[in-house]
Amino acid sequence: MADGRMKAIVEEEEEEEEEAFARFPGVRLSSRTCAGEEGAPSRKVVAKGEIFTFGERRESDEATAWDLKRKRFEMFNLGRACENTAASSSAAEESPLPVASEYNSQSSSTLSENEATYILSQFSRHFCHGNTQDSKDRGGVGKDKSDNRDVEDVKIHTYMMDDILHKIFSFLDQKNLCRVGATCKEWRAVSTHEYFWRRLKFENTRISQKNFAIICHRYRNATELNLSNVPNTCMLAREAMASLRHLETLILERGVLSYKFFHALSACPALSTLSISEATIYDEDKGIGDYENIFIHHDRLRDLRILKCYLVCVSLRCCRLQTLSLKHSTMMRLKLHCPQLHVLDLSSCRDLGDFLIRSAVMTCPLLASLDMSSCTYVSDETLREIASACPNLSALDVSYCPNVSFESVRLPMLTELKLHTCDSITSASIGAISHSHMLEVLQFHNCGQLSSISLDLPHLRDISLVHLPKFVYLNLRSPKLASIKASRCSALQHVTIISNALQKLVLEKQESLATLSLQCQNLIDVDLDNCVSLTNSICQVFSEGGGCPILRSLVLNNCKSLSMVELNSHSLVSLSLVGCSSMSVLQLSCPNLQKLNLDGCDLLKRASFCHVGLESLNLGICPMLTFLQIEAQQLLILELTGCGMLSQALVNCPRLTSLDARFCREIKDGSFSRTAASCPNIQSLILSSCTSIGADGLSSLCWLQQLTLLDLSYTHLMSLQPVFDNCLQLKILNLSACKNLADSCLDALYKEHALPSLRELDLSYSSVGQTAISHLLSCCTNLVHLNLNGCTNLRDLVWGSSNSHSCEDLVEICPSNSITKENEHLLEVLNCTGCSKLEKVFIPSMSNCFHLSKLSLKLSVNLREVDLTCCALRTLNLSKCSSLEILKLDCPRLINLQLQGCSMLTEENLESAILRCNMLVILNVNCCPKIKAADFGRLCAACPSLKHIYAGGMGSSYQRIIHYLT
Repeated sequence: MADGRMKAIVEEEEEEEEEAFARFPGVRLSSRTCAGEEGAPSRKVVAKGEIFTFGERRESDEATAWDLKRKRFEMFNLGRACENTAASSSAAEESPLPVASEYNSQSSSTLSENEATYILSQFSRHFCHGNTQDSKDRGGVGKDKSDNRDVEDVKIHTYMMDDILHKIFSFLDQKNLCRVGATCKEWRAVSTHEYFWRRLKFENTRISQKNFAIICHRYRNATELNLSNVPNTCMLAREAMASLRHLETLILERGVLSYKFFHALSACPALSTLSISEATIYDEDKGIGDYENIFIHHDRLRDLRILKCYLVCVSLRCCRLQTLSLKHSTMMRLKLHCPQLHVLDLSSCRDLGDFLIRSAVMTCPLLASLDMSSCTYVSDETLREIASACPNLSALDVSYCPNVSFESVRLPMLTELKLHTCDSITSASIGAISHSHMLEVLQFHNCGQLSSISLDLPHLRDISLVHLPKFVYLNLRSPKLASIKASRCSALQHVTIISNALQKLVLEKQESLATLSLQCQNLIDVDLDNCVSLTNSICQVFSEGGGCPILRSLVLNNCKSLSMVELNSHSLVSLSLVGCSSMSVLQLSCPNLQKLNLDGCDLLKRASFCHVGLESLNLGICPMLTFLQIEAQQLLILELTGCGMLSQALVNCPRLTSLDARFCREIKDGSFSRTAASCPNIQSLILSSCTSIGADGLSSLCWLQQLTLLDLSYTHLMSLQPVFDNCLQLKILNLSACKNLADSCLDALYKEHALPSLRELDLSYSSVGQTAISHLLSCCTNLVHLNLNGCTNLRDLVWGSSNSHSCEDLVEICPSNSITKENEHLLEVLNCTGCSKLEKVFIPSMSNCFHLSKLSLKLSVNLREVDLTCCALRTLNLSKCSSLEILKLDCPRLINLQLQGCSMLTEENLESAILRCNMLVILNVNCCPKIKAADFGRLCAACPSLKHIYAGGMGSSYQRIIHYLT
């Protein structure tokens, strides 16, 4: 019903509009009503920006503009009044408002986002709450005065809503404006405002000639029209030129234009820009297919573009034309009479002859930019004639002109020159180019005969050299040169550059480049990646006195010919030598150097870093390194991992905190002692597999009073006394795979309480016996993490004595994080993986292991009995303990139990074991043949918290079953 009513209203309005159009050509109706002299409502009509009422005279444009200004002035006065009222009643902050005079007739239809938000807030606050509050305050007194004021407020708020809609609709295109205009009368009135229709854009739109004529008559002040890809382009364009007297810009694309269209252009006096692209042009008398001459005569046209059109002859007589583009158009003849022409684009006009181009261009004495790229008939003679006829020519593009050699051509005012794929350009052409002293931009691309360039141009800023296969020598002198691009110049051997403006130089993949000379006072960044022919002399260019005093970044990646790199630079910050596989000697004296990359320098043997600013240095990728000298006051981290041939190291880094020298088998006690004496702040020291360091070297640990981590794994040490005597702050000690350590070497740990700060101890794969391990577990109560993986001498892990008391009561009374007892153990993680001779594990409640949360006994194939009473244990791993038969658990906090591969464990034993595991969630009995899926119900009854059981078996194919319990 509502849709039918709306349709009827729209049809009624359309009938009224048609009647108005019949009586008043070019008139548009507004749905707003106004009160006449006697109070009767009457319809307003808008024509050409004027507002008038049927039966009344039309108002002038000035009156309309003044009325719009008055509305906005009242609107902003309302905002100030509401603001002042709110400020007087409460201490609210003042909100700034624009002055009404700032909105002139052209910008009056646009509101900023902040203004629109402010107006909406004032409207909702004043209109919704103001009348109610006033009625309460007045109590009926002064009713007539109140009614008059309410009527005035309604008018002002109506103006405010129009302005807000005006702002919102300004973001819509014309199709959407038509859609919102069909919503209601108010929106239609706003959406048809001529401000939105000054630019008529109908690209890719099907519109009838009748409707188009109505729009043109309605919006006669339109200044721009776009008819791209629109049917009946010619008729619509002629209609527009006849109706839109203020039309300035006309855009036509993919249309069909008749010969008479160009004659009608003179009837559009305000036209300044005309763009025709991919159009079919024909004579109406002869039909499509017979192409005739085009003659355009217009006194105010300034910009003309005829692109991708097929023509016979183009004749232009436009005394004010400044820009002309005939790009990709096919024509046989060209006649120009455009004395004010500044920019001419004839690119890809392949059928224009040399003489025709010369004759046309010479009639434009003020020409400043000329594009003749792909005009294959252009010759040097034409360029010389143009140079004499157009003395102000500053931009020239003659790319893809095979007959142009540029010899004897003088263009003194030229600032930009493009020469792409010009096979006639040779080194002799450079002499003529050198006379263009104003040249700023120069491009040589795919000039196969060019072998050398030597230029001294004071204004040259940008030069591009791309794919010059015979180019060998480059010599540039320009104080303003700021950009150089050289790519795929495979024969380039010598480069000399003198410039005070150049900051970045990139010469990547110049395979033949052997000599580089630079005098660039402001050069900061140099990239010579893959310049495989560069020799050691290149280092002098970038050292002190080499011509680059403020160089900060240098890239010499994959420079295979470099064998010795010696750099002395106070400004260098970043250096990359990735892939310099032939470099054997590296000497750097760069106090500000902060980044160094030596990946792939496999043959580096001697490295000296004297006075460098590095904070981190990784030399572990240099396996052939034999000599190392470092003096770095800021160095914090030094990695020498894998320097198996390093025998002499002189490290003087007073701030060094981490030294990783694992697998440095040739480092002797002397080198290590000197390093320790000069680096007293080392906190982390890794000497894994440093088999040449003995007791004498360890005695130098007395210099390292801040040492907290020490890794002596895989060494041949027989005594740890220097460690116990000097490393009082040690927290982590790794002694894994130290096969020469006897049980007595650890006596100081549990007898003399050495290393009081020790928290983590690794004895994996060592020869430590059963007795020493038992004493460690009993006496070293400060340990938090203990690794006993692969200890073949460990047979029984019996901790403390038996006790019949349960720890469940202790957990309920004192949580694990608050239990404190005498001789309390702090151990949290105990790893005994792969202890092949281990048979029994017994940890009773009296062992005081109140913090043990993770225990791993996996791969202990001879383990038969496990009896644990650990109130804090959360994870227990018994995977692949194939001999396990007895399992007793009193672990109320256990969550994860791994029994994978325990082939001897029965369901009855498991059920009794988990009875006291009240928090168990995950149970893995994969490959446990004595535990069937039918037993899962009893397991769940024994442990109600159980949620996940992982089970399966080994058959022809492995199958994993996940059983979810709710």
